Amino acid sequence: MTHLNSAESFSSLGLTEPLVRATRERGFEAPTRVQSAVIPSVLEGRDVWACAPTGSGKTAAFVLPMLDALAAREPRQDGRGRRAVSALVLCPTRELAAQTAAEIASLGKHLASPPDTHVVFGGVSINPQMLALRGGADLIVATPGRLLDLVSKNALSLARVSTLVLDEADRLLEQGFQEELDRVLAALPEERQTLLFSATFPPAVEALAEAVLDAPERVEITAEDDDAPDITERVIEVDAPRRTQLLRHLLEESDADRVLVFVATTYATKHVARKLTDLGIAATALHGKLSQGARTGALEDLREGKVRVLVATDVAARGLDIDGLAMVVNYDLPRSPNDYRHRIGRTGRASASGLAVSFVTADMHGHIRLIERRERRYFPREHVPGFEPEEEEVSITRTDGTGGVKGKRKSKKDKLREAAARGEKKP
Repeated sequence: MTHLNSAESFSSLGLTEPLVRATRERGFEAPTRVQSAVIPSVLEGRDVWACAPTGSGKTAAFVLPMLDALAAREPRQDGRGRRAVSALVLCPTRELAAQTAAEIASLGKHLASPPDTHVVFGGVSINPQMLALRGGADLIVATPGRLLDLVSKNALSLARVSTLVLDEADRLLEQGFQEELDRVLAALPEERQTLLFSATFPPAVEALAEAVLDAPERVEITAEDDDAPDITERVIEVDAPRRTQLLRHLLEESDADRVLVFVATTYATKHVARKLTDLGIAATALHGKLSQGARTGALEDLREGKVRVLVATDVAARGLDIDGLAMVVNYDLPRSPNDYRHRIGRTGRASASGLAVSFVTADMHGHIRLIERRERRYFPREHVPGFEPEEEEVSITRTDGTGGVKGKRKSKKDKLREAAARGEKKP
């Protein structure tokens, strides 16, 4: 938790009493650094360009002043007599959109007239969303594709949006939403307040910020020792075929009742979840090809304790806030070194402590070194008794163009040839 001057509070930032009361009920003792920096600027109507680490309170930093502004404004009408959309929040994933909408409902519950808020995303039928929007909306939380579908069907208009929030902007662009994002921006009024939030700012996001922001207040928060999440990080070397058994061993040793395991592919989510289930550990899979109902159900099963382990792709790496998530395991290292911090940031939230474990196989030594360079620190390598690796480290041959590393493991024939060259007998 950030250590702040005792005089600093949410009310001192200029928020109204109903919103301050909601922060107290949520257990927010004082604003985080990003909230202290962002909220006054948003209330002044300025554009904001904010970069802050995962778990730093970015969502509340834009939700609170946005609700404050909407509460002070009379509802508008569009050309068809419906409520006109005044605020729009764009999110890269369905889960983040749903979670943001829940945050809006929680923080705005004491307002005399809470904004009429709708969350819309793909993966579910569009018809119920169209029916729900017959009277319009004050605030929309959306993924880009479904938003454009609704606009094309005249279910809503973006012509009167006065506040736009681009949340997890780096992920929006990573997922190939550039064309859809351009179409959304073209449908918005030029005169508006734009808030751009992200945990990282690669060149594509820098270019986006330059294009959409007008004289923004730039906020850049870096992790500090006094407010960094309390996460113990372990790196364990293990042979690839023994990872599931090692995971079982760690789970048996741990009292964590909610565990998130990251793997590289959709197939691996189902394969690892099935292996764990066969070993007597309740587990389920989460990946982008599931229906929205199945994705929501998997998350709820973990939250409610129906399963102990959620095996997921990087669809779960950003924005998700699961109470009591005590342990994150990188069964496969993230493809991009940048995603390491996002993954482990799912634990150690809200002042709780957490554990992050990363498995390093023979072909991933180069990749863990890339992560170390990105994190600017060294992770001591561990060997768990009974699971000591036998495979040799693979040397790096080249990068794959995405920050990942490709290598080649020596075959058994290669090892025999090397042994023969050294004059050793065949084992």
